Amino acid sequence: MVKYILASGSPRRRELLEQAGLSFEIFKAHGEEIITKQAPAEIVEELSLAKAAEAAKLCADRHKNDTVVIIGADTIVAHGNKIMGKPKDKEDAAAMLRQLQGDTHQVYTGVTLIIRSAGQLAQDREIITFHEKTDVHMYEMTPDQIAAYVATGEPMDKAGAYAIQGKCAVYIRGISGDYNNVVGLPLARLMHVFFERQLI
Repeated sequence: MVKYILASGSPRRRELLEQAGLSFEIFKAHGEEIITKQAPAEIVEELSLAKAAEAAKLCADRHKNDTVVIIGADTIVAHGNKIMGKPKDKEDAAAMLRQLQGDTHQVYTGVTLIIRSAGQLAQDREIITFHEKTDVHMYEMTPDQIAAYVATGEPMDKAGAYAIQGKCAVYIRGISGDYNNVVGLPLARLMHVFFERQLI
């Protein structure tokens, strides 16, 4: 039997996995995010691997007789050469939105799967890492609109200071790529990896 473990406390990622009908446990990674890469695609892959590896240690003694799949994910927003994580405060959130409004930016999500078959030693586990990129096109926002959106508090724990599935939806002109990738997890690609590897 396959046991799935999500290495994230994100309610968006949890909802997406539930939408796919997956039953899973949560082992939230708390470690400091250390970045050694520069390209957005490499950064999210590196961070997703770190989260998955931390969760693998946390649950090492569980499910020894099961096949375990640990899912680590990390999402960032990139505008030009600038990488935008979660805002530090309201002023930072407003500054991010001023840069993004009326323009196109990219959202990258890295995903790492750590797969350990039943009875297999930890060092023999398999690691699969990939990323997905989505272009997001935003309408222009006035200073008052930015201030009103920041005041809702929604941007404060979101990469790029907005939630496409939330109140910022009214400012999204369109996207090119996977919508769920912007929410926080490229669900279809993840599930197809599971299908291909017969993990479902």
